[in-house]
Amino acid sequence: MKINWGKGIVIAIIFFVSFIMYFVVTMMTDHRYDHDLVTEGYYEKELSYQQKIDARKNMENLKGDTVLDITADGIIIKFPEELNHKNIKGKVFLYRPSDKQMDFEFPFSKIQDYLLVPDKRLSGGRWNITLEFTYQGKTFLYTDQILYP
Repeated sequence: MKINWGKGIVIAIIFFVSFIMYFVVTMMTDHRYDHDLVTEGYYEKELSYQQKIDARKNMENLKGDTVLDITADGIIIKFPEELNHKNIKGKVFLYRPSDKQMDFEFPFSKIQDYLLVPDKRLSGGRWNITLEFTYQGKTFLYTDQILYP
């Protein structure tokens, strides 16, 4: 059987389509390539985005800075000095980009000069920390990335 250029083009197209289909099937069935949304309820969170922008602006308008210190006991969060620490209420959310099961959130109120995130809940690696709190009716939002040893 002699292969002319027409049959060669058809055979090349069949091999190319088979090659592409192999990768499509592999990407859809292999669990290493799962592409879930980054957070649950992504679209609902997107609707409240203007409130987050306002809370970040409130945080930027504070005179002092929020400081994160990594110690042997965990992460110490120090609030700006102009705030009365006993009137702060809010929550801390720690997000682990590499493992969704390690994410956790805890509320706080009436703190001392600092807030301690205990070492027992943290493992080494990158963490995204979100600190959301209210003070005198205003909402404040602070976000940062840390590399925990």
